[in-house]
Amino acid sequence: MRMPGGVELIIVLVIILLLFGPGRLSKIAGELGSGIRKFREGISEGKEDEAENDDEATKE
Repeated sequence: MRMPGGVELIIVLVIILLLFGPGRLSKIAGELGSGIRKFREGISEGKEDEAENDDEATKE
């Protein structure tokens, strides 16, 4: 199976735009970006907590 080319991606994007409309599409994109940002913040907090636990374990 081959990767889709530029023309196929443009066709899919046009169909999505027609189905959802420009207003709803921008709202969905904003929510997706917010979710990705929160996910990255959670990952970085988890790494900080893990580093703190490692530091405490080496002190004991």
